[in-house]
Amino acid sequence: MTDQAVDTGGVQLSGHAATRGQFLGRTRELKELRADIERTGLDTLTGKKAPRARVLLIAGRPGSGRTALAEELVRQVAGRYRDGVLRARLAEPDGTPVPVERAARELLAALDLPTPAGADEDELAATLRETLAGRRALILLDDAAGAEQVDALLPDTPECLLVAVSAGPLTGIADVRPCTLGGLDTKSALELLTRFTGSVRITVDPRAAEGLVEACQGQPAALILAGGWLAARPQAAVSDLAKQLHAEGDDGTPLSRVFGLVHAGLPAPAARTLRLLSLAPAGLVDPHTASALAGCSIDAARKTLDDLTALGLLRTVDSPLPEYEVPGALHPLLRAAAETHERPAELLLARARMLERTVRLLQSCRAVTEPDNPQARERLQGTPRALRFPTPRAAADWLRARRPALLAAARAAVADGELDTLARRLMSQLVRAMVAHFGTRAAASDLYGIHQLVLDVAERRDLPREKAAALLNLADVDARTGRTAEALVRYRAALDAGRAAHDPYATGRAMESVGGAHLELGDYERAADWFGRALAQRLARDEREDAARLYGRIATAHTYAGRYGEAQRAWRAAVAGHRKNGDVAAYARALSELARVQEYAGRPEESLRTCEEALEWARRAEDTRLQAAVRLRLADTLDHLGDPTAAGLHRGAAERLLGEEPQEREPDPESAGTQP
Repeated sequence: MTDQAVDTGGVQLSGHAATRGQFLGRTRELKELRADIERTGLDTLTGKKAPRARVLLIAGRPGSGRTALAEELVRQVAGRYRDGVLRARLAEPDGTPVPVERAARELLAALDLPTPAGADEDELAATLRETLAGRRALILLDDAAGAEQVDALLPDTPECLLVAVSAGPLTGIADVRPCTLGGLDTKSALELLTRFTGSVRITVDPRAAEGLVEACQGQPAALILAGGWLAARPQAAVSDLAKQLHAEGDDGTPLSRVFGLVHAGLPAPAARTLRLLSLAPAGLVDPHTASALAGCSIDAARKTLDDLTALGLLRTVDSPLPEYEVPGALHPLLRAAAETHERPAELLLARARMLERTVRLLQSCRAVTEPDNPQARERLQGTPRALRFPTPRAAADWLRARRPALLAAARAAVADGELDTLARRLMSQLVRAMVAHFGTRAAASDLYGIHQLVLDVAERRDLPREKAAALLNLADVDARTGRTAEALVRYRAALDAGRAAHDPYATGRAMESVGGAHLELGDYERAADWFGRALAQRLARDEREDAARLYGRIATAHTYAGRYGEAQRAWRAAVAGHRKNGDVAAYARALSELARVQEYAGRPEESLRTCEEALEWARRAEDTRLQAAVRLRLADTLDHLGDPTAAGLHRGAAERLLGEEPQEREPDPESAGTQP
């Protein structure tokens, strides 16, 4: 169904346009680049082994075919590199440099290596270099904005090869082998035109064809647009286009002059859609994006995208979805055209429509995973058919394929600052959809970045409640990945924000988390103090379940500190609280932990009685794993009391219970009752 959110049918181009992917020309450049791979470097001449990977630079203006040349080189030599090809783009479509942290993370992900969420640029770059130290890989860095980006990602091994694409030199990197591109040779340029026009129109007027190549200065991007213009006008002669280009004069570049003619020749709706594609996140467009930007139907948007692709104004993306890419060389031209022909209010409205459509797709993407949730079913029923996903699998595939564009949309919305309300909704739905489909752990790196964006908006708009939530989320990720000191700083900042917002939940959660961080850092006195502050708040609000849980956390801190008397008192308070709340499983677990502390305190007989009581309540709770855990604790106590036979019986019973119902391991008591 062509109007559904997920459509696996790709764009099919017919005729000459279908052959555009074949590489043309650049024979000399390819030969020199391949020779440079083997050429001796300065270090080798002095008898020293090259300390780092060789760097080949392909330099040229956007539209010169520099990326196509790099890809062809990679295709030709990839077989030499057993560990494969890694790719990263180092600039956004508008030219903004991509942070090294993000590029390094993408390269590590391509190596199927987990990267800790929140790791900084230096840590990730070092991890990448360490990973590549024992490998033979080929790295392609496209649109490098400067030498600093490339240097940070350069492997410390001569076994790897790095191919960088940039507009200029990479000053500061030793032994770079540059290849500067001009235009295509006349023969290759004419062949490129022939792919669009057929051979007849070129051969009947070769002088005009050569004049057109000269007017385009042999630039592949300009020639592709010229070919698309001629293909759309089968009755036009090559000389017609050449004359129009000469009439334009010398203002601008060849690409801008050809683009101006192509843009002027488009039907008004298609021209407007094309201009608005300058707003597409990461330069990636699907029919929904184009539909929302232009305010037209999805079917009309897809037809327009196909038509623009046939003209060379867009490229199809290798994706299970119908997806297109705005060529980087055209992005500044589209943006300039949009600023010239569209009023600022219209551009803002188009951006708002696109973000609103994205929010609704994310809502649908998440709702399809909750078939048993009445509210989710109701939301789906009220969603237009075109925004629905047929299955959770289809929704996950869409989310995975559109992930770069979705993350770019969030970053752009926050950077823009004019649509913060929509930006906040987008980030909220993106987090929920990623968690629903991929899980918190798998999506941790992306979630960390989104939470940081939420924090940026909250600070800009002075929203203390949202600031507290973002800081808590970021700190939780820091804590889970071992950066406890950083987590503690953020938990304290979240506490301040929660107090400023008069938000009791955020305040209580932050105080408890500060205590948890101190516990992890081994400062048990401070941990118990902060847990006590959180407990006082819970008691004041009569939040009994949380209060009982916090007694257990206080007891854990005292246990680690060796203050067994205080730990026993706290566990007894937890036991009493869980019993009043009617939470049988929590009551049994607290009794089991009390028994542990009693044994630590040198009271094994009392520990045995408490364990037996805990086992009885675990049976009532019908918690198999808890029963097994209590039996194992009983066995340890009986061993301590000199009864190995009884201990063996309890261990055997525990093993049978675990064998009957294998589940995840029971949480450690020190983390029992922490926030999920």
